[in-house]
Amino acid sequence: MMKISNAILSAALITAMAVLAQVSTAEAAERDGVVTVKSRYSVSETVNRIKHSVEDKGITLFDDIDQAKLGNAAGNDVPPSRLVVFGNPALGTTFITANPLAGLDWPVRVLVYQAKDGSVYAAYTDFGWIAKRHRILSRDREFAIASQVIEAVTATIKE
Repeated sequence: MMKISNAILSAALITAMAVLAQVSTAEAAERDGVVTVKSRYSVSETVNRIKHSVEDKGITLFDDIDQAKLGNAAGNDVPPSRLVVFGNPALGTTFITANPLAGLDWPVRVLVYQAKDGSVYAAYTDFGWIAKRHRILSRDREFAIASQVIEAVTATIKE
């Protein structure tokens, strides 16, 4: 009979829970890797809730870039759009150690934008898709944790 270590079993359970909890994530990985969550709040309130959730979890908030403000100042008509950048260096850099090109997708970025119909969305890159994109096969547990964190962060804004 084969023995399975607790660490391997835990990683498998975490991965399974993340997959089951995120049907939209699985669909995103098949398409373009983008997960979109509809918000019940304005762009500003959505960003504030995401930032508070990040801070409450002890995650580092790196930036909040107001793309609309920058674009409008440059003469473009840009609807509300903000990019929130955050992460946990201890977790995120494990992906970079597996493949330096993963630095293209770290730290985590969540785009909060207003659609033409006035609806507000938060969009981010699916972590399974990131793993596949960078051919990282050795960080399943870490990707599962990252998936759980982004789900928890965006849960505060879901419609």
